[in-house]
Amino acid sequence: MLSLQDCLDFCDLDCSEIEAIAEHEHIPVIVAAELSSELLQTPEGVCSLHSMVLDNLAEALAHGDMEKAGRFNLAYQHLKATHPLPQHPH
Repeated sequence: MLSLQDCLDFCDLDCSEIEAIAEHEHIPVIVAAELSSELLQTPEGVCSLHSMVLDNLAEALAHGDMEKAGRFNLAYQHLKATHPLPQHPH
């Protein structure tokens, strides 16, 4: 049986990114880890991951939750660095 840590180690995102996905989708962290692994397989999925974290950041800012906004901002900065938005051919 796989543990939560095994699942987190398997996917190519860090814990803060997985937690952001879980919060956005209202799913358990372990399910978010599985979902993220699938989304990372396509350019559209990577775009969806970016949108999820940015949605969370915008919602936190709209509610004045600066602590949560800071966490989502750090998660997004890491996501941008490790999985940049795909470039569309011209």
